[in-house]
Amino acid sequence: MQTKKINFSNFSSFKIGPSLDVVIFEDDFSTISKYYLIGSCNNTLIGDTPPPLAMLSKKYDYIKIEDNLLKIGGATPSGKIASFCKKNDIANFEFVSHLPGKLGGLVYMNAGLKEYEIFNYLLEIMTPSGIKKRDEIHYEYRKTDISEPILEASFELHYGFDETKVLMFKKMRSNQPSTPSAGSCFKNPQGDYAGRLIEEVGLKGLMRGAMCFSPEHANFLVNNGGGKFEDALWLIKEAQKRVQEQFGINLECEIVILDTEYKGT
Repeated sequence: MQTKKINFSNFSSFKIGPSLDVVIFEDDFSTISKYYLIGSCNNTLIGDTPPPLAMLSKKYDYIKIEDNLLKIGGATPSGKIASFCKKNDIANFEFVSHLPGKLGGLVYMNAGLKEYEIFNYLLEIMTPSGIKKRDEIHYEYRKTDISEPILEASFELHYGFDETKVLMFKKMRSNQPSTPSAGSCFKNPQGDYAGRLIEEVGLKGLMRGAMCFSPEHANFLVNNGGGKFEDALWLIKEAQKRVQEQFGINLECEIVILDTEYKGT
């Protein structure tokens, strides 16, 4: 079985994690259930004891127009999708350039910016067990019930790339820190904002080792250089504890925490 050595302190957007052998899957998915499938680790915190990891091969890095549909491979980076849509005057994917990751991860978590979500124009996905139509998938805000690798996704094809939307999305992201992070740490609770709650309980800018909730945007857990998994995890748990105690709200992680000893939401 083909493997690839990945140093997650360089590879992940958090710049945290050990160096590990990751299994590469291409055609035979019979053992995939033994592994956790990763993409480019832009919303992932890798612990010291992660589960066995796997990723899709380059075979699934493609984007094409076929049968009047936009078809994208699961391993296709978001930047490539955005560039293709701009070059080919394709609408409704302007927001993707501001969502780092690969197509499979974007679909798996129904990624988006406010009401602009990847599921808005999704028609179906292809998994190792076959095709799944959108109405066969349960999806909601930053969540789906997809339990298999997403090898390909097909979308409605509309033309008219909108440069004004690109500028709008850029402005929406202008308050986000450039320090290494995994994007929004927590999902926004119904009718509120995770960043506001974290600030209210006194954690905005509080350092734990080299980690902190960013002074620029409290819902971004950032690594100021050489951050450690245990410090990141302490801040996550402390935020959940304080917000629960003060507001009675359960902060649910938007980032994925991969560590066999971690138990939480």
